[in-house]
Amino acid sequence: MVIKTITQANEALEKGELRSIDLVNEHFDRINEHDSKIKSFLTLNKEEALAQAQASDRRRAESKSLGDLDGIPVSIKDIVAIKNLRTTASSNLLANFVPAYDATVVKKLKEAGAVILGKVNCDAWAHGSSTENSDFGPSKNPWDLERIPGGSSGGSTAAVAAGFGLASIGTDTGGSIRQPASLCGVTGLKPTYGRVSRYGLIAMASSLDCPGPITRSAEDAALMMRVIAGQDYLDSTTLPEGKFPEVNVDKDGNAPLKGLRVGLPKEYFADGLDSEVAQVVEEAIDQFKKLGAEFKEVSLPTTKNALAVYYVIMPAEVSSNLARFDGIRYGVRSEKAQNLAEIYDLSRSEGFGAEAKRRIMMGTYVLSSGYYDAYYKKAMQVRTLIIEDFHRVFDEVDLLLTPTSPTPAWKMGEKTEDPLTMYLADIYTVSANLAGIPGISVPCGFVKQDSSQLPVGLQLLGNQLDEDKILRAAIAYQQATDWHLRDPEF
Repeated sequence: MVIKTITQANEALEKGELRSIDLVNEHFDRINEHDSKIKSFLTLNKEEALAQAQASDRRRAESKSLGDLDGIPVSIKDIVAIKNLRTTASSNLLANFVPAYDATVVKKLKEAGAVILGKVNCDAWAHGSSTENSDFGPSKNPWDLERIPGGSSGGSTAAVAAGFGLASIGTDTGGSIRQPASLCGVTGLKPTYGRVSRYGLIAMASSLDCPGPITRSAEDAALMMRVIAGQDYLDSTTLPEGKFPEVNVDKDGNAPLKGLRVGLPKEYFADGLDSEVAQVVEEAIDQFKKLGAEFKEVSLPTTKNALAVYYVIMPAEVSSNLARFDGIRYGVRSEKAQNLAEIYDLSRSEGFGAEAKRRIMMGTYVLSSGYYDAYYKKAMQVRTLIIEDFHRVFDEVDLLLTPTSPTPAWKMGEKTEDPLTMYLADIYTVSANLAGIPGISVPCGFVKQDSSQLPVGLQLLGNQLDEDKILRAAIAYQQATDWHLRDPEF
């Protein structure tokens, strides 16, 4: 039996047909053999991972399993702190940073018995949509090594798609879990803002950042969420409702989604959507109809403003958050600096890449005296309108279905010279972050470009705290299809 999902692995571990130590060694062997092509991992955690796997096997032998994730190999985006393991945010400025503590999401995974394989690549500081902004080099898309895996969690999605672990933790600020999940043919869940603690994340934009799971299946995403969700006294923005609820779908039902009202926002199916991607998503809609879902066209008129709003609010928060990296407290300090002013100046100018500098300058500008009201304040007002748009639509429907990305994965270097073109890759995902609602991307088919078959993802959006609804719909769809189980040949 080829193990592709957490569900499969947990069943085999429970029956004694598989040991965690063997599963973890198989993954390290696969990483050692193939990751030189993909370049998803930045730091491996082999010694500790093998010890965690052995401890898991002892617990299962004594019938003391910690749950569904006990002994399961996972990776962590390199913007999430792990105690005593190098954490760089894929930036030269933090090339030597080793945290003294675990992020809450990592702490919860360890307490559930998960095995941490290591840290995976991302755009530096999570600034990007392609992982080409990593200071340690880009990751590659397993479906076509000449193409990008998406970003900023491109290392996470590439690792899961390539079989370098059964799951990964990414972060989603404007689509950075969902968009690369779509481009790599895996499942990526962005939770409701505050559903998963941000403590221990290297902050990008604090009112938008959401840690979440990247897996092969929506069922696995639900398993991950039941472990990592919940209130955290170390993060005052977390929600107090407790752990994530169970998600159950009737596998034997002919119409498991009967009565589910799904909205199709017309703004997401307009100009700019690749025609082949649109066709694949339409075929997925037909499958949802066969499962009993009812569809209705809806409108989110402020969607046209979402990208502009995002690229005012996000850089403003980036500018504030990156101010702490000054060469004094931690991170790399310039060796050329001769005085305090030069430590600040040279450490930041040498340590930050072009995209980080671009966002710092944009953010500082929109927050500056004389421009705050014209840009930042106005963007926050329109953000409220976007939230109200979603609230109105969710009075009419249970979920929204959209494409995740307007195009499949593009070739390396194709958009690096034009940042505005790169920013447009987030056009279908940023609204969910601005509104704080959950969203999931699931594979729904392929398009052919050149000689490559490239994955396409569909996005399901729900109202705040409606993860169970979008997961139930995603699980039902994946029980009727096998797109999420297709493997790349690289």
